Amino acid sequence: MTVTARPIKPGPENAASVPAPSPDPLIAPIVLADLAATDELAARIARLARSGDLILLQGGLGSGKTAFARGFLRALGVREEVPSPTFTLVQAYETDKGPVWHFDLYRLQQPEEAIELGFDEARANGIVLVEWPDRLGPHVPEDALTLTLAIAGPTQRSVTLSGSGEWRMRLAPAGLT
Repeated sequence: MTVTARPIKPGPENAASVPAPSPDPLIAPIVLADLAATDELAARIARLARSGDLILLQGGLGSGKTAFARGFLRALGVREEVPSPTFTLVQAYETDKGPVWHFDLYRLQQPEEAIELGFDEARANGIVLVEWPDRLGPHVPEDALTLTLAIAGPTQRSVTLSGSGEWRMRLAPAGLT
C-alpha cells in the first residue's frame, strides 16, 4: 500500500462523518482506499508499537476503528477471531510483542469506569488500543497516539494521526509523518 496524503473536503454526503481535526497532527489526513489499506496501515503502526503504548481510535460509528484494531492484532500474530469489544468492554490478546488490550468504551457512563476495567494495569503491562477514547475524560495520557478515522466514501476511510513528539520520531522512518 502506498499511503498518499490527500485532503478530505467534506461535502453534503459525508460532512457529518468527518470529525474535527485532532490537536498536533503528525500527518495530513490520508485516504485509505479499502479494508486492505486499513490493514496495511495498522500493520505499519503495529511494527512500531511497544509495551506501554496507548493508541486511541476515535471516529463515528462505522469509521473503521474496529477494522484497524483487527488489522493491528493480526499483524502481531493474533489468528483467533477479533470481535468488537462493545459488550465485553475489553478483550486481551497475547501477541508476538506481549499482551495487547483492546478496550471499547462506548457504553461507559463515567471516565472512572475505564480505570475499574483495568485500564492503568493494562497500559503498564502491554499495548492498549482504545475505541471511543473520549470516554476516558481526564485520564487520557499526553503520550498517546491518536488515529482519527472518518468515512470518506463507500469503501474509503480518512485517517489523521496525532500525538506526542516521541510518536513523530517513531513514525517518521515509516513514512507516516
